[in-house]
Amino acid sequence: MAAPRILLCGDALGRLNQLFKRVSSVNKSAGPFDALLCVGQFFPDSPEQLEEFNEYIEGRSKIPIPTYFIGDYGVGAAKVLSAAAKDSANLGFKMDGLKVCENLYWLRGSGKFLLQGLSVAYLSGRQSASSQQFGTYSQDDVDSLRALSEEPGIVDIFFTNEWPRGVTNRSAASVVPSGKSDPSIGDSTISELVAEIKPRYHIAGSIGGYYDREPYANIGAAHVTRFIALAQVGNKDKQKFIHALSPTPASKMSAAEICAKPPNTTLSPYSSAEQTGSGNGAIKRSGDSVSDTQYWRYDVSQKRQKHGDGEGDRLCFKFVSSGSCPRGDKCHFRHDADAREQSVRGVCFEFLNKGKCERGQDCKFKHSLQEGKGFSSRSGSGTGSSNRSKECWFCLSSPSVESHLITSIGEYCYCALAKGPLVQDHVLILPIEHVPNTLSLLPECEKDLYRLQSSLQAYFKSQGKEVVFFEWVSKRGTHGNLQAVPIPSSRASSVEHIFNLAAKKLGFTFATVKNADDNNSGRKMLGMHLDRNQSLFYVEVPGGTILSHVVEENEKFPAQFGREVLAGLLNMADKADWRNCQLSKDEETKMADNFKSQFKECDPNS
Repeated sequence: MAAPRILLCGDALGRLNQLFKRVSSVNKSAGPFDALLCVGQFFPDSPEQLEEFNEYIEGRSKIPIPTYFIGDYGVGAAKVLSAAAKDSANLGFKMDGLKVCENLYWLRGSGKFLLQGLSVAYLSGRQSASSQQFGTYSQDDVDSLRALSEEPGIVDIFFTNEWPRGVTNRSAASVVPSGKSDPSIGDSTISELVAEIKPRYHIAGSIGGYYDREPYANIGAAHVTRFIALAQVGNKDKQKFIHALSPTPASKMSAAEICAKPPNTTLSPYSSAEQTGSGNGAIKRSGDSVSDTQYWRYDVSQKRQKHGDGEGDRLCFKFVSSGSCPRGDKCHFRHDADAREQSVRGVCFEFLNKGKCERGQDCKFKHSLQEGKGFSSRSGSGTGSSNRSKECWFCLSSPSVESHLITSIGEYCYCALAKGPLVQDHVLILPIEHVPNTLSLLPECEKDLYRLQSSLQAYFKSQGKEVVFFEWVSKRGTHGNLQAVPIPSSRASSVEHIFNLAAKKLGFTFATVKNADDNNSGRKMLGMHLDRNQSLFYVEVPGGTILSHVVEENEKFPAQFGREVLAGLLNMADKADWRNCQLSKDEETKMADNFKSQFKECDPNS
């Protein structure tokens, strides 16, 4: 396949007649081109230019090729972009552009997407201390881009509204544009980002002037980066404002092609000799020394070092948006499964991260927590009303219940295999009544649950296994579920130790109570002291000891705590997130049928 053909342009400033006349001419003589990427201010500087600009926005004049822009400020920007944001076609999480009109796409905030096979990343708008709705980028946008940059593969093109500060460092004086060699010119945040992302091409505008810098070597990467800045459309100095590019996607290149360095390659403008050191030249970000072999990844002291005071609670955008993060334990931001699940249900990332959204009613995402679904093996079943709901996937009366996973039904409780199980016979014990947790059951319901617990213990003991029971009791819980995970008997003596170790790393100590075998006295004691305005995690380890921890109001407790600790104990770190373990419905049905057949002799409801 032929390499994609891309046109780049600087600040359009609303001069769309001149811009698209030139694009059409170039497209006819040297094209066809696949897309036009605009950096710098896209909207007009003055109201007098709005008539020309609106001819295109309102469809009376045609845009010749797909056009993407990031400079979302200028006269008329608020009106046009507000309308685009409210358009039903632009709802959802869209990093490949919100459609403004035919062939025109607004790249809002930050993101990464594929364009004709090219990996393209962007940061829209300018840096500002204010919270303007359009035209500026936020810290969330920066954090999101950092998370996205950790994905495997090389970013082909990174384009930003402004120059990165210091980009002219180590550049030959003869090629630096007049008045642009001052190292203080530009945005230092963009410098940090481009040093991390290491794109093959970095395109910028807004400062005014054309500058095609020599390629520079990246620290910790084999390929070079080329920086190109473009002048304003129709500038008086007749500097170049449009540039053609036809790069082969890095994903299609050989290692030799990627590693090739032109003769005029310089050192990185964003590093000093002191930073590169005598090793491989990679800049280590704080927190990179965390061991990948740790059982537990929530070390409070290390998180404080990574984030700085007051900054350690921000969510990882990559994890929330996709369900995984390539940095794993070394990520600077919080991997919160509950936040990920809320995001899947359409809750605004900024609302999840800050508790508020500056976009207000212009934001098309939800600004309230949504109720959970499914026989998920996560701790906690979501948030929302505790009233019976047809949307609750744990209620047997619900049309949404996944009945193929149910293995045993009693008078007050039932069993179902977990969705995305940690191990093959990972079981959930659930009350038939729609109650927020299993510690609030009436005595007759508690007896039914105890019978199922005892039966599971007997069943797994016959297989040379012990059972760990745990529950995340959220103050916002909807339908309680007690998880039962079988482990080899040889690991049973380590369970209490590993949970205590995990607690220590999170900065708390478990309260301990003994659960007598004959009457579940430990569970009853927890239930008696349960405060509905607090959340609680508890785990019953082999031998009957119950470890519990009341989660304080502002304490950030990982929703999958129980599962992740056991994943570490069983050397199954990759299965810590249930979404990595999902099976097809046929596989789930077969697994449930096998369990029912083998459990039949021990099943009190058989």
